[in-house]
Amino acid sequence: MKKQYNINASRRDFIKHSSLGLAGTSLTGGVVGSLVTSQPALAAEQTTVVTAAHWGPLGVVLEDGKVVKSGPAIPSPLVNELQTVVADQLYSETRVKYPMVRKGYLEGNKDTTLRGRDEWVRISWDKAFELVANEMKRVRDSYGPTGIYAGSYGWYSSGALHAARTLLHRYLNVTGGFVGSKGDYSTGAAQVIMPHVLGTIEVYEQQTSWDVILESSEIVVLWSANPLTTLRIAWTSTDQQGIEYFKKLKESGKRIICIDPVRSESCEFLGAEWIPINTATDVPLMLGIAHTLVSENKHDKAFLQKYTAGYDKFEEYLLGKADGQPKDAAWASKLTGVPVEVIKQLATDFSTKRTMLMGGWGMQRQRHGEQSHWMMVTLASMLGQIGLPGGGFGFSYHYANGGAPTATGGIIGSITANPSAQAGEKTWLDETSKMSFPVARVADALLNPGKTIQYNGTEITYPDIKLVYWAGGNPFVHHQDTNTLVKAFYEPETFIVNEVNWTPTARMADIVLPVTTSYERNDLTMSGDYSMMNIYPMKQVVSPQFEAKNDYDIFTELAKRAGVEAQFTENKSEMDWLKGFYQTAFDAARKNRVLMPKFEKFWEENKPITFKASEKAKKWVRYENFRNDPLLNPLGTPSGKIEIYSDVIAKMNYDDCKGYPSWMEPAEFAGNTTPEAPLALVTPHPYYRLHSQLAHTSLRQKYAVNDREPVLIHKDDAAVRGIVDGDIVRIYNQRGQVLAGAVVTDGIIKGTVALHEGAWYDPADLGQSDKPLCKNGCPNVLTRDEGTSKLAQGNSPNTCIVQVEKFTGEAPAVTVFKQPKQSA
Repeated sequence: MKKQYNINASRRDFIKHSSLGLAGTSLTGGVVGSLVTSQPALAAEQTTVVTAAHWGPLGVVLEDGKVVKSGPAIPSPLVNELQTVVADQLYSETRVKYPMVRKGYLEGNKDTTLRGRDEWVRISWDKAFELVANEMKRVRDSYGPTGIYAGSYGWYSSGALHAARTLLHRYLNVTGGFVGSKGDYSTGAAQVIMPHVLGTIEVYEQQTSWDVILESSEIVVLWSANPLTTLRIAWTSTDQQGIEYFKKLKESGKRIICIDPVRSESCEFLGAEWIPINTATDVPLMLGIAHTLVSENKHDKAFLQKYTAGYDKFEEYLLGKADGQPKDAAWASKLTGVPVEVIKQLATDFSTKRTMLMGGWGMQRQRHGEQSHWMMVTLASMLGQIGLPGGGFGFSYHYANGGAPTATGGIIGSITANPSAQAGEKTWLDETSKMSFPVARVADALLNPGKTIQYNGTEITYPDIKLVYWAGGNPFVHHQDTNTLVKAFYEPETFIVNEVNWTPTARMADIVLPVTTSYERNDLTMSGDYSMMNIYPMKQVVSPQFEAKNDYDIFTELAKRAGVEAQFTENKSEMDWLKGFYQTAFDAARKNRVLMPKFEKFWEENKPITFKASEKAKKWVRYENFRNDPLLNPLGTPSGKIEIYSDVIAKMNYDDCKGYPSWMEPAEFAGNTTPEAPLALVTPHPYYRLHSQLAHTSLRQKYAVNDREPVLIHKDDAAVRGIVDGDIVRIYNQRGQVLAGAVVTDGIIKGTVALHEGAWYDPADLGQSDKPLCKNGCPNVLTRDEGTSKLAQGNSPNTCIVQVEKFTGEAPAVTVFKQPKQSA
């Protein structure tokens, strides 16, 4: 029987109801196993198809042609409920069933403020293609490629061929170019600062092998990371090895510490020590530990001398010689809420025990977010354990099974945004890279064409965008300060969206084209991102529902109407592409002396191919070669060393990012709340969703409180406001207001509330108010749309303050999961 959240339950019970820690059951009631090889025979009228999604390989059971259930296709270390809702995705009430056009747009009404509240008109596919093709030609002819923005930032569509964003970019490249984006929301700050510090992007790199961690680490620190939630998914498709390794870590008895504003699912499952910390104060805590190391002469001076550059300049700042403020434990304690004695003990423990600092990404999604990862590398350098087995730092253990040893086999190919070109031939992809701006500045760009901003030592001038085309992604849930984003999206003349569901983004468009889920097309994917352990078949489970088409077919038709079909398709069918992608892996595996079946046999067998990791891969230690010989194995930085001080950054002369890691107080955080907004807000990743994906499924019943998103509030903060478990509350600040369901708990630091990101935006009175009430609790209605700094211009949602009050009166119903208004 499925468990549901009881509004009177404690936070600990709420965590338990997340189904952590229990082995799952297969679709037939037995233990989890391969549906292909070990399940009992199904009834004659049933068939099982193997496919995959971000949440892993799936066995999907059909009865009389209709999906009746789904589950894991290979053994799963823990229950992953995300794998059970294939039917919900296929047959949801939220699906876009037909090509639709906003009524005002179809009639020629130029009032773009009708977006999001107009009626919709069903049209034929021929009419839809005509509208889109003509509008694309008009804008391109009138404004050139800088008039078209292909946002489409969102999670990669699982599959080597049917990758929505890549296919959109491919179509726009063959038809003349477009404005693109730089970076991403996940690691917007870290991925720009890390190349200056380590010579690599770092956040998407393989980690020291888990086998080494289990053998050599004595302390594992989860710093702003919740892997039991985020390892349920992967950029391609998860193999859940990361969760299996965290189970082994729990069983090992090693000391595990969680530093987080919230006592997370991972903290509970691992039985870890929880150190509550005020959100956005990770840098002060690291500085306090670092100061203690220096004052007690526990820092590794030999390592700093041999492997780093510029430490002396940083130490002057650390000790207060640069600004008169020593960054000691007492100073850090006031900002972080962590007791002085705890800070000092962490310094002692980290310096005397082999310690792996597993840093998450939430701590860099804040104003001055570049500093958190830079400071963690600096702290690890002071401990001197980088390059040693089980020591140092890692920024991907919580993501896509980082640290799972890389298997020896073959890696499949995939569709590219740039079709095959002759050697030396100029392509629009080359030009597109020059017409891009940081992805988190999209609202700023739409509202301020011609504005120039600083970015990583360069200047970027925003283009004048007239048309936005989005395929994959959900910016009206993803982007910060939603009410400002709404105003920004009134600016383009046309907004086109390819979508499966009536997401908040689709509702804001002018033209919406219905696309298939991954279960309605054929594809291939690999698992693990880092492990490359499996090749999963992604077989079509059912025919396209209603009038949905896949993105490849949609863009093929649009390319045909633009006279460039052959460039787009390269004269290949869906199966031609898949055979070619598979052959890439087949050829690589053969060079590695690993056997793979021919494509036809693989496709017929309907099961994953699994590769094994070598003993060398299991013993791999990140930065070991650099430590062993830094002259022969220099880093990709100007000095070839870890740059604690970056002369390159210093010469940029940015007032919000200095030449060394430092603490700069954000405009909003727990340390400068106001009477109007006395609580800090943190927006962690949800357990039952992938950002906004699956928000519309029956999984919502497991976490919704009074049909709203749950907000975690400390019991003392709730008491002074007369709030009890299950109450509907209003959360508000100067930017907006939302409704949520209260979860009163001691599992969050006092003075902070947690509202999980990914809730669908559901405004009660869009167009009637500057701050419409979001009925469903989308936290980005409240967050700041401000770049992390002039260096990275990343997103900064976790520096935000709010007020919370008990909602009185009759709460408006959540309606975002229903069909929008349609014209008769």
